[in-house]
Amino acid sequence: MGGHILDLIRTITFLDVVDILVVAFFLNKIYQILKNTRAASLVKGLLMLLVIMLVSKWLNLYVINWLLEKFMTIVMFALPIVFQPELRRALEQIGRGKLFRRSTVLNETQIENMLEAVATTADDLSRNKIGALIVFERETGLDDYIETGVQIDGIISTALFENIFIPNTPLHDGAVIIRGDRIAAASCLLPLTEARNLNQELGTRHRAAIGLSEQTDALILVVSEETGAVSMARGGALQRYLTHNDVKDLLRPVMKQPMLNWKDSLKVRFNALRHRKDQEGGGDSVKKHSSEE
Repeated sequence: MGGHILDLIRTITFLDVVDILVVAFFLNKIYQILKNTRAASLVKGLLMLLVIMLVSKWLNLYVINWLLEKFMTIVMFALPIVFQPELRRALEQIGRGKLFRRSTVLNETQIENMLEAVATTADDLSRNKIGALIVFERETGLDDYIETGVQIDGIISTALFENIFIPNTPLHDGAVIIRGDRIAAASCLLPLTEARNLNQELGTRHRAAIGLSEQTDALILVVSEETGAVSMARGGALQRYLTHNDVKDLLRPVMKQPMLNWKDSLKVRFNALRHRKDQEGGGDSVKKHSSEE
């Protein structure tokens, strides 16, 4: 067995390695594109069905395996239709060179500046009773909703937020979506919740915030136009009457975990591992010093 493996390794050439790396690179890019859409959940479901099909074949469960094979055949024909928006987006990104863009890791100062800008914006809008919807993307991508609005790709700032939400301006109606440290788009359309047991005081903005939080893991900041109350929707629930510090405390975990590409993810994990080893080494030296005393 070992001899066969060594013979196989000897047959691998430099071009084979390049071939594998190129395929891995583009598979990773496809994963990144799908991760930023609701199609990610569908892909996970298909992979789960594939695993079940393989297990059923291994266990000789002929009926289950036959049904799954027929179902997967139908799915393969349906995929181009189901993934039509994602396929179009992928081709557009290839044409614009966006497959090769890099993500950024924010430091503590940048995070605190962003939190202060968002909290101050909420205070100003609340005081003037200007309605607002600000969405913070997390693991579930929001590209489907970003495409319904006007793409901005601007730096987060109180001035930009307030200019967007000024009444009777082109972008004030709809939601602003935040991705990482940037305002990705404004005037975006969000799905309304179908829940019927909501407080009658809640208007369309609150229902849209709850609706998106039911379908994704995003956090949605809402400022009421009628009362000026600041609320946060997440997981289908709504936290109301938030203060300046409440907004910062709820958003801080989101800001500290931006969406990373595979290189940045490895870099962050490597730095965390190295930092942990340094701390353990420092602890060992302190223990050794104490024992010598």
